[in-house]
Amino acid sequence: MNYISTRGLSNRNYKSFSEVTMEGLSLDGGLFVPDNIPKFSKVELDQISDFSYVELCAKIISKFTDKHFTEKDIKDIANDSYKNFNSSDIAPLIEIENNKYILELFHGPTLAFKDFALQLLSRIFNLILEKNNKRITVLGATSGDTGSAAIEAFKNNIKANIFILHPKGKVSDFQRKQMTTVNSENVFNIAIEGDFDDCQALVKNLFVNNEFRNRFNLVSINSINWCRVLAQVVYYFYSTFKLKKNKNLVNFSVPTGNFGDAYAGYLAKKMGLPINKIIIATNSNDILANFFNTGEYKVSKVTPTLSPSMDIQVASNFERLLFECLKNDSNLVKKYMHDLKENGSFKLSDEILKDLNKTFIGVSINDDSTLKCMSNFYNKFGIMVDPHTAVGLQATYTNTINLKGPIITLATAHATKFSQAVEKAIGKEINLLSNYKDILNREEKFQELNNNVNILIKYMSEKSKNHFI
Repeated sequence: MNYISTRGLSNRNYKSFSEVTMEGLSLDGGLFVPDNIPKFSKVELDQISDFSYVELCAKIISKFTDKHFTEKDIKDIANDSYKNFNSSDIAPLIEIENNKYILELFHGPTLAFKDFALQLLSRIFNLILEKNNKRITVLGATSGDTGSAAIEAFKNNIKANIFILHPKGKVSDFQRKQMTTVNSENVFNIAIEGDFDDCQALVKNLFVNNEFRNRFNLVSINSINWCRVLAQVVYYFYSTFKLKKNKNLVNFSVPTGNFGDAYAGYLAKKMGLPINKIIIATNSNDILANFFNTGEYKVSKVTPTLSPSMDIQVASNFERLLFECLKNDSNLVKKYMHDLKENGSFKLSDEILKDLNKTFIGVSINDDSTLKCMSNFYNKFGIMVDPHTAVGLQATYTNTINLKGPIITLATAHATKFSQAVEKAIGKEINLLSNYKDILNREEKFQELNNNVNILIKYMSEKSKNHFI
């Protein structure tokens, strides 16, 4: 499998799976995408429909790898990645009522769907590093869950230092403590004065700084890394196959922030999975919901909500979809991304929007509706859901949604991670999981920094000087 950049730099010099995994972001600021999407026939889909999660992982991901990663290699990596999930079924599918399901993606070590990709990615990194005898600096931005999942995956790794940026005061106490109470010498938490988009912009800035990037062997664990998206494709297949008796196309509702999870679903559809619609469920930061309704991608100010992991305006993975709907025209992608940066918006044609709406539906859910959904699901079904999952669930009940066939909502985090919001919704205190009983009282370690790339470079250089010679 060969990979190209959405902005054209590497389109005459193809990259391998190993290369794009290590590089994360192209030097031109673009995102890597495969030059073709492998597709399963109906016969092939039927042949793999009874596979275990690990077997599916190996079958799907190996179609995108290179000579260094065989199907057996990926199966071994997946086995090791998911052995510590706290459920016998890695991704349980729960039927709520007729044709409505919840896919529980929170049984990993940090109680969020990010564990699926980051547990796998860390092990793929390690294999590449062992072959090349290298060390890396992991750099990522988080709106809450990516950071803790990445730290869990890379803590105490002798081949890596990990720097995670989070927006100061804009993640839940539980999310922050999951990151900042990890006692490991290779982990560095940074609280940035600003929002998630500011953190993400700093990360992207350093990845296009060629000198710094090469000196510290920077790698990305955000969903700009292709391997992150690829790992998330698997649970779309897994959950769809659980509904084998279903005769209709399957629909998904995806709580959406940085568009990585939603794009993974789109990729699954491109690979032949019988998906009808993907509901792009946003909170009040509704840039993506508005886009799929109007065709205009317009940035506004980030609004803090009960679902902080979705408090994002500039969704990085959207560029991958943009590249495709512009028929792989990297010059047009660069123009639109320039317009976004300089003018705060761009608009696609009605024809392109009509084509995108064959798959995507945009729905925005405010905090009041989120709380009502959490309350209703607890009172009606005895199910506690976190606010992000509630956004996805509520989107399926809006008047504009009238879909045939089952709707699977991705449950992206365990309710205990957002206990304050859950307690506000259901009117009672909830018990934290046993291994997190004292998390809010644990001692923290993190550095506060202004939103300035030079300050960040200085800090990272000082902390890394004893590790890279």
